Amino acid sequence: MIERLEIACLHTSADKDIEKYARKKIGGLDHFVSRSIRESLHAEVKLKDANTKDKKHSVCEVILHLPHETLTSSESAINMYAAIDIVETKLKYQLRKYKDLHTNPKFHRRLIARFRKK
Repeated sequence: MIERLEIACLHTSADKDIEKYARKKIGGLDHFVSRSIRESLHAEVKLKDANTKDKKHSVCEVILHLPHETLTSSESAINMYAAIDIVETKLKYQLRKYKDLHTNPKFHRRLIARFRKK
């Protein structure tokens, strides 16, 4: 679990269930980074309710602070649970790319060589 996980609710009052769900989903993202990075991983979760003329929807924004980069993902959905699930999926993909780029130097060199050829 991510030890430094901050949850902020803007324009809404999130109950314990939503906060527990966000901690479970976003806190489990540390499995997608190397062990040396886990200690410095920091996450901010912002939960918002947005109203438009016709619809009411929930917005979840997550900011992950990593040693070499900051990953951000935001999504709006009908309810808060769906928004958290979609953001988690987006961040898993971003963390896989981050891990490949920063932990495997041969892969990084191949990418650079490929772009230099063009």
